[in-house]
Amino acid sequence: MKFSKERPVKVVMLGAGGTGGHIAPHLYRLLYALDRPVRFIVCDGDVVEEKNLVRQNFIPADLGENKAKVLAERYASVFGMETEYVPEFIESEDRLRQLLTPKIWRMGRYYDSPVLREQIVLIGAVDNNRSRQLCHSIFYQMDELIYIDSGNGEHTGQVVCGIRSGGRTLYQPIGKAYPDVLKEKDKFPTELSCAEASLSAPQSIAANITAATAVVDIIYNILALGDSRVRQVTFATTSVNVRPILAKTRRKKAA
Repeated sequence: MKFSKERPVKVVMLGAGGTGGHIAPHLYRLLYALDRPVRFIVCDGDVVEEKNLVRQNFIPADLGENKAKVLAERYASVFGMETEYVPEFIESEDRLRQLLTPKIWRMGRYYDSPVLREQIVLIGAVDNNRSRQLCHSIFYQMDELIYIDSGNGEHTGQVVCGIRSGGRTLYQPIGKAYPDVLKEKDKFPTELSCAEASLSAPQSIAANITAATAVVDIIYNILALGDSRVRQVTFATTSVNVRPILAKTRRKKAA
């Protein structure tokens, strides 16, 4: 599928933990290298804890700080980009829709300069299916959206790229690829008790980094190359296996 290499870009990432923390530095570098206006908004209501230092992209000096704030301030400043973050969990359709509303850019200094609408990319780097259900619902309400969801366990995981364009779904999102996501009775992070919040599924730094790499690869293809056929990636770190699922290409009929 072809994508514009000229349109301004806004990336909204939900989750700045195991996977999001490893996505951030590479995505800031990628966006910095694009020759067009870019924005990157990191959203997470969690703070850095001692247990996060084992596999997440944080250091002891970050303890007690909001995760989204740490990542945005650390990497945006390095690349001379505006620091944008939301230090809270996104748990309502209105709030998410507001974040995904595209801005109109005038690509020049004069009144007759071309006007372009932002290309919006939503990254789901969350660890609960309730948040995925929220993103799934919003995805189908948008005329245009690239929604890349990442999820993993201790050694395996998947990344799914859903695409809406012109009010049509071209690539199906995570909820269609993995229907059980929509059936789960998960809670939003703010709805969890202290005991529930302290529990988390086993993950490894290798799985987090592999998932992050797949996300950045897909975004690179879309934004830098302007062409991507990858609809889904599955991986297993124990066998160092990464398997993509590509969109089918249309065969031209013989004359």
